[in-house]
Amino acid sequence: MLYAIGLFLVAGLAEIGGGYLIWLWLREGKSAYLGLAGGVALALYGVVATFQAFPSFGRVYAAYGGVFIVLSVLWGWGIDKKAPDLYDWLGACICIIGVSVMLFAPRQ
Repeated sequence: MLYAIGLFLVAGLAEIGGGYLIWLWLREGKSAYLGLAGGVALALYGVVATFQAFPSFGRVYAAYGGVFIVLSVLWGWGIDKKAPDLYDWLGACICIIGVSVMLFAPRQ
């Protein structure tokens, strides 16, 4: 389980970090090298996510979506210095509950 969580975290940081670097390049006029690094990070995200042991692509990516939402809230708080409000936290908790149901529900 720690392996799966670690992969979700690495994939999330690669995707959010890559998107952020491209944002800085295109929206804030920073160096094109940041955009290139962002593209590499996004490609890395696509590869890391395939290392999950779960057999269903759709289930893995749906569960990852919930983790991505929580990481995005934390990124905004830590990097953009935008404190999440009650509804951000409530939504993030709902997502984690959904992820838990999807990944840990007893199946045949």
